Amino acid sequence: MFRWVTLTLTTTVGRGLRIWIRYGRRIRSTGTTLAPTWQAETAAALAAASIVFRSRDPAYSRLLLDRAVKVFEFADYHRGAYSASLHSAVCPFYCDVNGYQDELLWGAAWLHKASRRREYREYIVKNEVVLRAGDTINEFGWDNKHAGINVLISKEVLMGKADDLKSFQNNADGFICSLLPGIAHPQVQYSPGGLIFKAGGSNMQHVTSLSFLLLAYSNYLSHANHAVPCGEMSASPALLKRLAKRQVDYILGDNPLAMSYMVGYGARYPQRIHHRASSLPSLVTHPAHIGCKAGSRYFLSPDANPNVLVGAVVGGPNSSDAFPDSRPFFQESEPTTYINAPLVGLLAYFSAHP
Repeated sequence: MFRWVTLTLTTTVGRGLRIWIRYGRRIRSTGTTLAPTWQAETAAALAAASIVFRSRDPAYSRLLLDRAVKVFEFADYHRGAYSASLHSAVCPFYCDVNGYQDELLWGAAWLHKASRRREYREYIVKNEVVLRAGDTINEFGWDNKHAGINVLISKEVLMGKADDLKSFQNNADGFICSLLPGIAHPQVQYSPGGLIFKAGGSNMQHVTSLSFLLLAYSNYLSHANHAVPCGEMSASPALLKRLAKRQVDYILGDNPLAMSYMVGYGARYPQRIHHRASSLPSLVTHPAHIGCKAGSRYFLSPDANPNVLVGAVVGGPNSSDAFPDSRPFFQESEPTTYINAPLVGLLAYFSAHP
C-alpha cells in the first residue's frame, strides 16, 4: 500500500536551447515537476550511499536508506517521463528519450542490494518485462541504466543466490560480448587507436561508463570463478580488466595523438574546450557584464581558454582518432559530469590495483 510522505527534492535545470544560443555567463532557472526518473535515480544513489556508510556511520546509513525507500515509493507511484512536463527546459539536449522504466528498476536493484528486503526482489521479477529490462542491453549512461541494471543484479546470480534472476545475467553476458574487439556489433565499434566508439555525441561518456561496467563485471566473474562465453571466444575476468584499463590509458594519453583528454593532465591536453566558465574571462579580469551575443568572440577565438578546468574530460576524438580541439566542435570538446563520474571509479580501482 502506498504511504504518503513529505519530502522535498529540488532539481535545478537550465533552459537548454536559450543557454546554448547565449554563450555568456551561466543563467539558471528552476522548475517544479513530478520527475520519477530523477527521483528513482536519487533513490538508487541514496541506497548505494547507505552501503558505503553502513559500518562507518550506521545511524547515517539507516537515514539514507529510509530516505531512499520513501523517494522510490514516490517515484513508483508517479510514473512518467520528466520531459513531459519540462520539455521546453530540457529538450532538445536532455530529453528523457529512454523513458522512466529503467530508472525504476535501477532504484529497485540498489534498494534490494542495500536493504536485502524481499519486496524489492519481487518488484524486479514482477516488473522485468513491464519495465523493459532487456531493452538496449549495451547502453549505460545518464538516460539509460539497462546495462548497469543487468550487471548489478547478475552478481547474485553468479554467486548462486538468485536463479530466478538468470535473465539479467544473460543480458549482462550479451552486453559484455558486444564490447569485445573483433566481434561485429552494429552499435559498438573501436577506433584504429583502440577507443570504444558509439554513434552520437560526446563519445567519451560511453567509454567511461561502459569501461566501468567492464571492470565491475570482471570483479563479479572473478569472485564466481566464471567467464563469459561469446561464440568462439571466452571473456575472462582478466580480459575485461585489460579492456577497461586500455580505455583509461587511452584517455590519459596513450593514443595516436599522444594527447590526454583530461584537461590539465599530461604534457598535451585540450586547450579550447567548450565550457563557458573556462573560456570566458573571469570576473576578476573582466568584471563588466557580458551581453547576450558578446560571448561569441570568446567562443570563436583561436586562443586557449584563460581558465584551465583541471580534471575535466572532454567528449574526445572521433571514430578515426582525430580531435579538432575547437569550441564549436562541442561533441568532441565539451566536458560533462557524466563523463567524469564513471572515470573516478576506474581511476580509484587502478590506483589501488596497479
